[in-house]
Amino acid sequence: MAGVFDFDLESEDISDPEEVTGNEDEEFEFTGIEPDLSGDCKEIEISSDIVNRGTERIGPECFELLRVLGKGGYGKVFQVRKVQGANTGKIFAMKVLRKAKIVCNAKDTAHTKAERNILEAVKHPFIVDLKYAFQTGGKLYLILECLIGGELFMQLEREGIFMEDTASFYLAEITLALGHLHSNGILYRDLKPENIMLDQQGHIKLTDFGLCKESIHDGTVTHTFCGTIEYMAPEILTRSGHNRGVDWWSLGALMYDMLTGSPPFTADNRKKVIDKILKCKLTLPPYLTADARDLLKKLMKKSASQRLGSGLADCADVQKHPFFRHTNWDDLLARKVEPPYKPCLQSDEDVSQFDTRFTRQTPVDSPDDSALSHSADQVFEGFTYVAPSVLESLKEGSLFEPKIRSPRRLNSSPRTPISPLKFSLTEPFKPSGGESVEKMDTAPSSDSNASQPIRTPGRTKKQRGHKKNNN
Repeated sequence: MAGVFDFDLESEDISDPEEVTGNEDEEFEFTGIEPDLSGDCKEIEISSDIVNRGTERIGPECFELLRVLGKGGYGKVFQVRKVQGANTGKIFAMKVLRKAKIVCNAKDTAHTKAERNILEAVKHPFIVDLKYAFQTGGKLYLILECLIGGELFMQLEREGIFMEDTASFYLAEITLALGHLHSNGILYRDLKPENIMLDQQGHIKLTDFGLCKESIHDGTVTHTFCGTIEYMAPEILTRSGHNRGVDWWSLGALMYDMLTGSPPFTADNRKKVIDKILKCKLTLPPYLTADARDLLKKLMKKSASQRLGSGLADCADVQKHPFFRHTNWDDLLARKVEPPYKPCLQSDEDVSQFDTRFTRQTPVDSPDDSALSHSADQVFEGFTYVAPSVLESLKEGSLFEPKIRSPRRLNSSPRTPISPLKFSLTEPFKPSGGESVEKMDTAPSSDSNASQPIRTPGRTKKQRGHKKNNN
């Protein structure tokens, strides 16, 4: 690849020749030939320095490693500070993925690219924001906003249960995030407290798009068996085909978890949990208000067609429920509603809300000494990215060479709608909790791990097993 970034500069087209030449009588198209006013022309090589003129060069050297936030089989995630270029001094989270390990499995390769594509496509106040993506010979890098408020799981663990007004705030922000994903044809499919982060002000952000499914619109269904068992809708478990209604079931299970201290259906092994979800009646504690009880019943209808949110109106139907009657949705979307809890943080670098098993480690990004074959490396073409907000800030200070129009480059990398790699911000390359599974559409088979405990009373991640099938 000639340059670090692959993005379309069509929007940079300058149609007024005076803007680029400074002379209304002169106008040159960028063709790889450098104009010479003496009448002679000479050929020059088109390089990244010419094609990317006016853009920021980005790479690992642009970031100072501060802390380790998570690690696993594919690489690490760091808290970093940008030390040059736009956003100098700002704190980010940097995911580092090893290409050599990802390309060993075609599904993981496709998942990695798809997660990056979803992060680029989806911009919302309650969804984690991707700022940059770039690559070296052996690694992929994703630079995201650093959500130092930690997981909602940790807050729920400390509190035990939430009061209904607190739960209503978080559930309302999540509802808007899910609605935005659905409007873009994306199913989330792994809603649980571990995948919901808090920013510095206490607002939620959905993270971990590893089990998302793209291109699912009205009337479209998919059959992939995936999710976290305790939050999975019946139609996923029966492989009967599912749509966006699965996310509203998961919202109901999450709501139940917030208000009671555990998901609605739990047991000491996977098979029993599945049996309960499919067969058992929802039991509601008597201390819940009538509105909370009604919303839970409507979100957790076993028949997807009868479930609140499964209709054409999607999240609008959920928003109209009396449980949210005190919610001003416009103010909420504008982040004008004060969160019920604000993380106690000393600075933008505070990592007190993250697991000390990681934060106490010395942050080291190991040398990039691996090299892929040309054909293997081609699968990551088009991975690089810079956020529009960064481009806007660069545009204001960019300088154009006189007598040359702003160049364009076409994006030659097709983006296939696929389900991306399982990933969590705090423990990005292994499950952070729950029985997250992924299995392609097949008939149910015997499970040698059926007796493995996945959750016992009490909120402890280590007691919740994990299974993932990459078939």
